[in-house]
Amino acid sequence: MPSTPAPRAGFSADGGPWLFPPGDSPRPGVRSPGGAGRPRTAVLFDRDGTLVEDVPYNGDPGLVRAMPGARGALDLLRARGTALGVVSNQSGVARGLLSRQQVGAVQRRVEELLGPLDVWAVCPHGPDDGCRCRKPAPGLVEAACGRLGVPPHRTVVIGDIDADMGAARAAGARGILVPTPVTRPAETSAAGETAPDLLAAVRTVLRIGALIGGGS
Repeated sequence: MPSTPAPRAGFSADGGPWLFPPGDSPRPGVRSPGGAGRPRTAVLFDRDGTLVEDVPYNGDPGLVRAMPGARGALDLLRARGTALGVVSNQSGVARGLLSRQQVGAVQRRVEELLGPLDVWAVCPHGPDDGCRCRKPAPGLVEAACGRLGVPPHRTVVIGDIDADMGAARAAGARGILVPTPVTRPAETSAAGETAPDLLAAVRTVLRIGALIGGGS
């Protein structure tokens, strides 16, 4: 059973994101679609509302439900050798509602449903903690790219709200918004690029030959 979250002790602005799996490298098997000498490419996904249904402050793996088309979309990218990651704000940690163990348990359930992901970058801070990793700040995207060895300009961020797009812009990555019922019309209008669903977003990524697996 996951441990009970500890009361919030506070987070420093320079505490940085949590990275999973731990260590200096992504999950074994990540490969460059362009072969030796080519920069690896990456797609980073928001978690809640993009890969899985949004359950506020969820620490229960039993409540995880994949979004329609998510497994097929990820498998399309895996077939191209694209590095895959998740960038997720989890302020429930700072609020004392989630523990690191619960965050990890939910992540493992996501991977059971959707297959392995090469890196998870999680912001455990609250909106007022002044960190550099909480989206729309660039820290999660930068940390995931650093762990994967992928430059942000060869990375696409896919999410459902403006904070995801803001993090992509701030880091120098490309953003694709997949609106859901919680996405505000203003966010959709402000997005540089949108897709009607996750599979369509990934197909857009795969058509960007100069970015994902083709061109120079």
